[in-house]
Amino acid sequence: MQFNITPAQVGTRPPVNLPDPRFLEVLGEEKVRELVSKHYDLLRQSDIKGLFPPTDEGFEKAKEHSADFFIQICGGPKYFNEKRGAPMMAARHSPFKINQEARRIWLESYAVVLAPLDIEDDIKQSFWNYIDIFSIWMMNSNEN
Repeated sequence: MQFNITPAQVGTRPPVNLPDPRFLEVLGEEKVRELVSKHYDLLRQSDIKGLFPPTDEGFEKAKEHSADFFIQICGGPKYFNEKRGAPMMAARHSPFKINQEARRIWLESYAVVLAPLDIEDDIKQSFWNYIDIFSIWMMNSNEN
């Protein structure tokens, strides 16, 4: 499977399809939380670590919120809505400078943790396709 990154411009909102619900069914909530945790651990060592909470407590909370979101969009319980309200993710990310490079690092870090998953490629691809387009919505800066 290839993890292609769709070229994008700041301010565009291409249509996005939710991941195949089998992603959550096959992995289960705990494995989705592990996947998100591994992803965040990579980000904490990356050039975009400044976009994330600096404290261990804040960082763990960010992992939890992200996992809650992905569980929800994969058809699971509405943990994110229950704890944080409607996602409105572009608005939640607006205080942070998210440019092409930040998007690329975020996505490439997901590719690292998705690649070894032992699930059907079409299921994995559906999750990748979602985050690829979802990440375009988060971009809000052309600055480096």
